[in-house]
Amino acid sequence: MAIDRADWHHGGDFPNDLPDENGGTHIGMYLAWIINNYLEGEIHHEDEASEQLLTQVRNREITGRDFLSQACDEKFWESDLNAEGLAFTQQYYVTQGSGPTYFEDYIAALAEELPSIYHVKDTWENYDILSKRLDRRFREWKAGTADA
Repeated sequence: MAIDRADWHHGGDFPNDLPDENGGTHIGMYLAWIINNYLEGEIHHEDEASEQLLTQVRNREITGRDFLSQACDEKFWESDLNAEGLAFTQQYYVTQGSGPTYFEDYIAALAEELPSIYHVKDTWENYDILSKRLDRRFREWKAGTADA
């Protein structure tokens, strides 16, 4: 099952003056964090090309959005995650229950002063701002799952 797809964001409120790839920036930043925390799925270790893309993200040679495009056909699937990454993602990225969500944190960290979330620039500087929130949410999630 798809968790998110860039093409889901190309219609509706998507700004006409932006390239379609901007619909995947938020997904790519999340994927970059997943990759940098070794929470990616085994599917990305099945061939040399995928391994090279993982290394390129970790070395900041490409962004997570580039990875989303080149390795995932602009689609974020459950198989892109290992078991721990999937469990966290289901709670934080997918669930609209109690507690902050990825989209709320993404907007608060990067898009509050912008016309839309799609105006966030796909840069490592923005990733660094967002990743601090993701790190905190992951620590909180792990602490909560350890108590369960």
